[in-house]
Amino acid sequence: RAKGVNVSGVHWYGGECSPSNIQSLVRDIDNSTNIIIGVGGGKALDTAKAVAFQLDKLVITVPTIAATCAPWTPLSVTYTDEGVFIELSPRAQTPAAVLVDSSIIAAAPVRLLAAGVGDTLAKWYEVDTTSRNLESAVIFAARETALLCRQVLLDHGEKAVHSVQNKTVSFALDQVIDSIIMLSGMVSGLGGDQCRTAGAHAIYSGLTYLPQVHQMYHGETVAFGILGQLMLEERLHDAQELAARLVPMGLPVTLKQLGVIDPSEKELALVGKGAVDAEDMNNMPFEVTPGMVERAILTADKVGRTCLSEGFVE
Repeated sequence: RAKGVNVSGVHWYGGECSPSNIQSLVRDIDNSTNIIIGVGGGKALDTAKAVAFQLDKLVITVPTIAATCAPWTPLSVTYTDEGVFIELSPRAQTPAAVLVDSSIIAAAPVRLLAAGVGDTLAKWYEVDTTSRNLESAVIFAARETALLCRQVLLDHGEKAVHSVQNKTVSFALDQVIDSIIMLSGMVSGLGGDQCRTAGAHAIYSGLTYLPQVHQMYHGETVAFGILGQLMLEERLHDAQELAARLVPMGLPVTLKQLGVIDPSEKELALVGKGAVDAEDMNNMPFEVTPGMVERAILTADKVGRTCLSEGFVE
């Protein structure tokens, strides 16, 4: 107030970035409000961007965790009130500013940073698949940025995780935060629809149809989704190498770690159909069937279990 800024209201976003929660905030926010400030994790920030879009207001994002690129992107991932994925919505305001404090990120639970690593690693594997045969300067820039994200995360991810475990800010943590929030967001901004999500996020969407997976953070499930996408592409060696890098950062590489123990045929069919129905799967360079997804996640699970048995404890 001393700076001439008045807070017209503080609102809880509702726990899910869902159409009903968005509309509730649209109704509740004072029409005289000039700027909407979203504070929190990805779902809170996506909700703030969606509300700002509908109200045609500026939005500033203040992430309290580094779990996704939500603070940066002009997109909102929407879910039902129960947490089932609906769509990657473009009806979201582009943030006017992103304010990040590394000490706040360092104080957050370590699983959230690891989830950010998982979600951001998917950028390279998905962009590599969707844009491999495209030739333009902008697509090349997006691919190179996605590849840089992967390199930063593999070089500094484990040290950054240790920093958060110790509640300290470090060079590694700063690099990982920048990669998760800024560089990852730049990939989407540069590449547009030709460099969006693909198989890894589609498999994530399919897995959200299983209630037991709702205990997991977005990026944790996406990390396993990368392994599933690699198996769809029959890239066994790449999946084995990646699984070995995910484990030390605390990311799941098996269905059991996602809470899915001995999945039934019905559960596998639900995941397979949900993944294929997700718009992300349309970005794969070949047609994917539910049966292919079922086989891919079971094979990815086998890769993960082998990785754990060779030197890590599940």
